[in-house]
Amino acid sequence: MSTFIRFHRSALAAAAVAALAAIASPSQAASPAASSAAAWCADRCDQVVIDWNLQTHQVIKAAEGYANPMAASRVLAMVHLAMHDAVNAAQPRYHAHTYRPAVGAAPRGSVDAAVAAAVAAHDVLVALYPKQAGLVRPALHATLLDAGPGAAVEQGRQVGAAAAAAMLAARSDDGSRADEAYTPGTRPGDWQFTPGFDFIAAPHWRAVKPFTLRAPEQFRVAAPPALTSAAYAAAFDEVKSTGSRAADARRSAEQTQYAAYWYEFSDIGWNRIARVVARDRPQDLWQRARTFALLNAVMADAYIAGWDSKMHYDFWRPVTAIRQADRDGNAATLADAAWAPLLPTPPIQDHPSTHSALGAAAAVVLAGTFGSDRVRFTMASPTAAPATPARTFTSFSAAAAENADSRVRAGLHFRFATTAGLRLGEQIGQQALARQLAPRR
Repeated sequence: MSTFIRFHRSALAAAAVAALAAIASPSQAASPAASSAAAWCADRCDQVVIDWNLQTHQVIKAAEGYANPMAASRVLAMVHLAMHDAVNAAQPRYHAHTYRPAVGAAPRGSVDAAVAAAVAAHDVLVALYPKQAGLVRPALHATLLDAGPGAAVEQGRQVGAAAAAAMLAARSDDGSRADEAYTPGTRPGDWQFTPGFDFIAAPHWRAVKPFTLRAPEQFRVAAPPALTSAAYAAAFDEVKSTGSRAADARRSAEQTQYAAYWYEFSDIGWNRIARVVARDRPQDLWQRARTFALLNAVMADAYIAGWDSKMHYDFWRPVTAIRQADRDGNAATLADAAWAPLLPTPPIQDHPSTHSALGAAAAVVLAGTFGSDRVRFTMASPTAAPATPARTFTSFSAAAAENADSRVRAGLHFRFATTAGLRLGEQIGQQALARQLAPRR
């Protein structure tokens, strides 16, 4: 059993036991040509994007138990960017990410953009997970059956295949399959293996080629406070007192609830948020493809950029810091050798919180693509306590803020790590909205 699978299963099992801008606003009317590009799906063509978002999750889950969220985020970004490029090659409305038909090689005649999107998603998934082809093909066959025969459908197949091939070629040597040796440090402040794990999660991910950033270190966060500082002591005391598993932890019942609620991998949760909001926020196929492409691109980059900063500072987690506080040189911090966090600590450094970064990046993109931050939604989480499976939010930013706070309440991060993560995610999301997949003029 791989280390990532052990990480995923043990972490989620423990959580269960704990039980504890408007660039493409949906208010814009779709152009007549765009809305009639695929008559068979009429005003529901955007559902193709949502369906393949779920299909991608199911394929990853079937292939590897969704044990490696960084790798999963890469796959989701590849699938959705390929779908976006396929749709826009069929009829250009937004700038492409990867696939741009050569001059003179543009599709001739009408192109079924929905078919193009489905074929692009299918081909990326089958290439990445050939053993799951039997799970993937029925979804494509269903689309082709509904679309029926015709020149536009055939053109759509060709465009989708070309978009997928371009994405696979662009990511074939992106560093995701590299390996990197790592030995934990021994000095105060150095990251060390966290309880239950004897490895660090994918140290090489810091050098993976980003999707929207110029480089992994483009927005590298500032250093954590010095161990001897008052700022460090304050953050130390907060997580020690409110993030403990102990019955007397100074944490409200609601804080305990949302610590468990947000424990699932961010890329899973924020894709679900997008699907939930999509039920009440109409978008055409082009807008929906762009929303999910930007969402997954920025979350993939938040992992990459977050790993860059984590590995750069190599800062210890609260569980290590609290148990070894007698070594930090700060008279204001008191050690507790038996201290344990509410939920299991992932096997990677503290600073910054990538959970917070993904949430902030996702919130920025969803506010931009849905036309407003103030969108009310209710969503359930599989890691929430059974008695309180769902929570309601009045905005994407409020959800991102609670998501970040949950990591302190769960005992997993210092406050400065979540603050840095939020800022990192905001920068990634804002830059992507401004520079990626922009409307064509």
